[in-house]
Formats: sequence, structure tokens, C-alpha cells
Amino acid sequence: MRSRGADDGERDLEVPVSEEGLLDGAGARRGRRGPRPAGQATISRVAEAAGVSRATVSRVMNGSPTVNPELAARVRAAAEALDYEPSAAARRLALGRTGAVALVVPDLSNPLFQSVLRGLSQAAGKAGRQLLVAESDEDPEEEVILALEARRNADGLVLASPRAPDERLRALGERLAPFVLVYREVPGLDAPSLSIDNAAGIGEVVAHLTGLGHRRLVYLAGPPGSAGNAERLAALRAVPGAVPGVELAVLACGSMFGHGHAAAARVVECGASAVVAFNDMVASGVLTGLRELGVRVPGEVSVTGFDDIPFARYTTPPLTTVSIPQNELGRQAWERLRALMSGEGGGYNVCYRPRLLVRGSTGPAPG
Repeated sequence: MRSRGADDGERDLEVPVSEEGLLDGAGARRGRRGPRPAGQATISRVAEAAGVSRATVSRVMNGSPTVNPELAARVRAAAEALDYEPSAAARRLALGRTGAVALVVPDLSNPLFQSVLRGLSQAAGKAGRQLLVAESDEDPEEEVILALEARRNADGLVLASPRAPDERLRALGERLAPFVLVYREVPGLDAPSLSIDNAAGIGEVVAHLTGLGHRRLVYLAGPPGSAGNAERLAALRAVPGAVPGVELAVLACGSMFGHGHAAAARVVECGASAVVAFNDMVASGVLTGLRELGVRVPGEVSVTGFDDIPFARYTTPPLTTVSIPQNELGRQAWERLRALMSGEGGGYNVCYRPRLLVRGSTGPAPG
């Protein structure tokens, strides 16, 4: 039993009650399950040493400000003397937090998302947070299921390039909060976003290629559910009307190396002198496929990518591509998520302007 004071109460009259039972005459602790192994620090032993209840020890270990300072000091001294380490799982349960954040991506094999994962993981790890990762395999419905499940098991969520439609994300907003969008901005959604100015990136690619004399372009389109693909395609479709003499062909493709490799023959058939690939993985596949077909790059066909993944500079020839701040996006996603989880605002939306890196895969138009 215990007396209560004005500040939560526990005073020096507390009598600890624990599951171990009473001390016998020799001072050994006995319970119905036999003697307790010596030297094993438990919350009950800390409570006994400090002369308080287990509930008080729990509140002190969880940082509660309602415990009398003198009692709190006694508990901490007893815990240190006994080398007591509180259970992390029990502490998270008591505080109603998991200690984890989650990341959902369309495809973990894509180095673009691996870079975001690295930036987010490093930043969250420094703050003592675990990171849960899930992959939707480009399936919008699976993505929604994974996002809801991940949010139930984490204190916050990062959605990287989500494939779900805008209206679906808006409808799920309250259930997923707090969360942050990366590579996507959804109007009317109350969640901070970190996106890329795809139109600006495509504009630089087109200016570079037309400046080299290319007039027949082909776009190898990405996944249909990708908002980035839709924005890049819209920017490209506006080119023929803005640049005299330019023709554009669009080929359904995908997002991975194999998709680009399989498209190489169709690129040759359509007669384009320059390829604008959805991303660097597709562009790398096209480079390999064209080389196998005996097509010289950039002598006969120029190839451009998007993202500047780590090995883009090591392809043969090195890939001309659009560079975006992948690791920085991961770090910034953590900063905004941390603020949301702390009850602060997530900050303003950011749209990064990418920059063109000209390498050996582009050259003057043939003939």
C-alpha cells in the first residue's frame, strides 16, 4: 500500500509488492516457482532496492515528470547499482509507440529507391529509430495494403513514388498519417511532399538533343501508375508543337534493365535517332541491346536516362542523364516525418529541379 501526495504521490511509505514473494529467514527470495537466479536485474529488484512500487520504477524509466524528484533519483540510483536495463518492447508499449518508421517503395531492385532507403535509414538510425521496409512490386492495390499494415506497425510512414491514384491517397490520408510523400505531390493531401520537377528535367534533355540536331525522338515509357512517367510524357508530348520539325514516338516499356533491353529492336525499327528513357535502368538496358544489335551509340543512336543512379557513369558509353538528389530526399523525408511525429508541422512541400549531366551516350544526329 502507499500514501499519495500532491505530486503523484509516491512517498517514503511505499511498500513494494512483487511477484517474487517474501524474503525467507536467510534473506533469500522465495516464490512459488523456487529461488530466483542471483544477479538477474528486474524491475521488482529495482523497486525493492529503491523502496518504491514497480509502477513507480516504470514511470521513472519512461521519463514521467509526475514522480517526486527524490523518489526518481532513488530509482535511478538503484537501477544503476543493479545494472538494470528496461525492456525496450515494454517501454514502447507503455508509451504507445513502436520506435519504428516505415518505408514503402514500388521496387526495391531499383537503385533509385535504394538510395532513398539509405538516406532515410541513416537519418532515422541516428535518432534511434528502426526502419521497416516494404515493396509493392508496382501493384497499386498491394501498395495500399502494405501502407496500411506498415502504418499499424510504425509511428510514421514514408511513401516513395506511390502508384495509387490521387483520389485513393486522399481517401487514405487520415489512416496513414503521419506520413510523407517522396517523388510525388498530391493536390489536396495533408501530407508534406518531396518531388522532382520532371518537366524541367525533360526540358533539359530535349534542349540538349535538339541542339545536337536530333529531330526523331522516341520515349520509352515507364510504369503506367507512375506519376513521374505521366509528367515526363506530358512534357515530351508538348515538344513537337514547340520545336519545329521534331517528331516523337512513344513505346510502352517499363522501369527495369530487362525492359529496356527488350525494347532495343523496337527503337531501331521506329527510326529514331535519340532515345529518351524513363529512367537509367531502362537506358542501360537499351545500351546493351543496341550494342548486341550492332548499333553504334552515340554514332547512330543517342541515349539518355533519368535519375543518375550510381552506375550510370560506368555504362558503355557513360550515360547522359538527369541527376536528382536521391540521398538528400531520404534525409529530408526523415526530417519532415520526425516533425510530424513530434506534433509539429511537416513543413512546406519541396520540388527539386534536376540537372542534366552530359556524358558519352549522346552525340550529334547522324547524317
